[in-house]
Amino acid sequence: MANKIQLCAFADEASPAREGQIAAMKENGIGLLEVRGVDGVNIAALPEDKARQYKEQLDEAGIGVWSIGSPAGKTPITQDFSVEQRQFEHLLKMAEIFDAKCIRLFSFYGTDFDEKWFPEIVRRLEGFVDMAKGSGLVLCHENEKAIFGEDAAHCKMIHEAVPALKAVFDPANFVQCGQDVMQAWELLSPYVYYGHIKDCAPDGHIVPPGDGIGALDRFLPLFWADGHSVLTLEPHLSQFVGLSALEGVQRSAVGEVVHFDTPRAAFDYAAYRLKKILANI
Repeated sequence: MANKIQLCAFADEASPAREGQIAAMKENGIGLLEVRGVDGVNIAALPEDKARQYKEQLDEAGIGVWSIGSPAGKTPITQDFSVEQRQFEHLLKMAEIFDAKCIRLFSFYGTDFDEKWFPEIVRRLEGFVDMAKGSGLVLCHENEKAIFGEDAAHCKMIHEAVPALKAVFDPANFVQCGQDVMQAWELLSPYVYYGHIKDCAPDGHIVPPGDGIGALDRFLPLFWADGHSVLTLEPHLSQFVGLSALEGVQRSAVGEVVHFDTPRAAFDYAAYRLKKILANI
């Protein structure tokens, strides 16, 4: 499967700087970017001239932009939606400049999963869809902790109500919410457009791909069989103390905490582990 999957990444986890992001992607053979942070600035606030400069650098490096890793919908449901709409206009411009295929978004905080909020959630998500009409972009909802679409059942409600919205499938986020990953896949596979790759231990700690209970070896063959090909690496391995100690070490405990010297080392190791999983499927 390894040669059939298109690898993408949140390269800001390797480096905040544009040059560091490009180097990390090229040296790990990753050809697609999910752009979220550039020189320490979130994509929702990135000036247009800086975006164009980065796009030129990416083109020169042969790297394409798959998705805008936006924070849209990662706000309280009680916040004035006009604030989100103004931000989303900028995100649409970012997608145009970067020639992105997708924008990922969320389904709002502060609902306590109470379905009384569902009509307002649908109204806002349909608002995003309407704003993106004619752009050719695919809007993709990511399951995330504490938003309405935290678990698979609530995600399915969203996709049934807003058919134009596709899904980003993030197994680690499901684990952190107590959701069985394979049950989530069964419910949401008809809506999935691409995947995020990080893994999670039973206690909720993020671990390298394959070290947790995110069922990567079980859902990824189904992901491919359903015709999907893009996986965005999102390691979230934020504890940095000593990658060299890992080399040659056999780790058998699921969810064992792993430490790295730098964000780049964590990124490289996560890329290595994902490629190893894909090669063995």
